[in-house]
Amino acid sequence: MHASPHNPVEPTTLQSKVRDYYQLTKFTLSFTVVFTCVICYLLAPNIISFNWPMIGILFIAGMLITGSANAINQSVEKDTDAMMKRTATRPVAAGRMSQQEAYVFAGIAGLVGVLMMGYCFHDAESDFNWSAALLSAFSLFLYAFIYTPLKKINSIAVLVGAFPGALPCLIGWVAATNTIDPFATVVAGDKSFSNAGGWILFAIQFIWQFPHFWAIAWVAHTDYSKAGFKLLPADKGPTRFTALQAVMYSVLMIPVGFLPYYFGLTGSVSMWIVMAANLLMVFQCIRLYRQMDVPAARRVMFSSYIYLPVVFLSLLADKIH
Repeated sequence: MHASPHNPVEPTTLQSKVRDYYQLTKFTLSFTVVFTCVICYLLAPNIISFNWPMIGILFIAGMLITGSANAINQSVEKDTDAMMKRTATRPVAAGRMSQQEAYVFAGIAGLVGVLMMGYCFHDAESDFNWSAALLSAFSLFLYAFIYTPLKKINSIAVLVGAFPGALPCLIGWVAATNTIDPFATVVAGDKSFSNAGGWILFAIQFIWQFPHFWAIAWVAHTDYSKAGFKLLPADKGPTRFTALQAVMYSVLMIPVGFLPYYFGLTGSVSMWIVMAANLLMVFQCIRLYRQMDVPAARRVMFSSYIYLPVVFLSLLADKIH
């Protein structure tokens, strides 16, 4: 281990080690990601009741996979993390944990999580859910080994990162249905439903990430620039082009928000709630375009944080069985 001049290494205790792994896995962020995975699992038509043991297994598997990706991310970015005030206290950046320890944890956690997805969520016709396991592994790989290094090369990293950011929705759905095919049908009781539902949920979270992440990059632009990250669509930093892009993607969220209702996944009540949430995002992004300042970007950021739980919980509450 090494010591940052601003973060001297302190004696290790059980409490400090738990705290370090909490930071290493970015627990709060991971929890948000796994939350949408679990909700999308429950939204699948063939899941007709809350099976708490299976929900618990899915949550643990999701936390292991997401935590693994975040551990690799922090190992790769330890030097740039040390340069930014917001991330300088992370365990690898601060020298409280070695890169090797973080990589070992990431390898074990990722492998166990992927195997849990495969072995615990298969259907009666197979012994392993290959779709869920391979999607999980692909999401981990894309985030840790493609998106992470790409952040310093080109702002297209935001587009690349949006895939592993939204794949938990599809993974949760596939864990329930055992198929990734959007043209397949899911039988629930005496009814058949389109398997496109998983891809629709993926699309909602995929598009949401652009105004969400650009707002974060706007607020943290000074830190990100210091670390060499290229995360805004304009080379000159926060510009009207960036704000316009956020407006465009927030507007695109409106028709996508109708799709769960159109495909018979959810009812009309949630459709109106999702519409209201989408209009709020559009309003905040337009406000950013007009005001062009950090407070407006922060409002977009916080609106996006509220958006996900409101939208996904309303869809679950209004699910058509």
